[in-house]
Amino acid sequence: MSVDLTASIAETVRAAREAEGLSANALAERSGVSRAMIAKVERAEAQPTAALLGRLSAALGLTLSELVARAEQSDRRLVRAAEQPTWTDPETGYRRRALSPVSGGLLELVEVELPNGVEIAYPADAYAFIHQQIWVLDGSLSIREEGLLHALEPGDCLEFGAPSARTFIARTACRYLVAITRRA
Repeated sequence: MSVDLTASIAETVRAAREAEGLSANALAERSGVSRAMIAKVERAEAQPTAALLGRLSAALGLTLSELVARAEQSDRRLVRAAEQPTWTDPETGYRRRALSPVSGGLLELVEVELPNGVEIAYPADAYAFIHQQIWVLDGSLSIREEGLLHALEPGDCLEFGAPSARTFIARTACRYLVAITRRA
């Protein structure tokens, strides 16, 4: 993540928290992220991980895509491949590329790349107001949800059920498409 995007995410998190009328302590309670870490994120002193941003965005009533798009201030109808915003988790190497021109619309498309062996866990809250399908493009991906383990290979598509905690596990380096809609 670039320094500019880190600063923009910091401002976006702070603005979203204030728009929700939440103190940093209330956001910490709602998200399970420590007050100290929230302060570091809001001051752009820490590059947040994908899991941390997932918890914060869910607690703020946003998708991860919406949070990043707000930080990037995207409001276009066409976005060229070279202009599609990319974010890389500094801890795991998880790489996320927003394909859709506008985040928060009826449909969002996101391309994700996970390095071999990486595991990313998201709490059920991250899925409370969204519906997702995952389509594996390359590599092998396992997804653990509600006691089930889905082993996905290229071409496989998984539709998620009710919101639950999920862990994404790259059995080999993998790339997949995430289609996101808002739950009615």
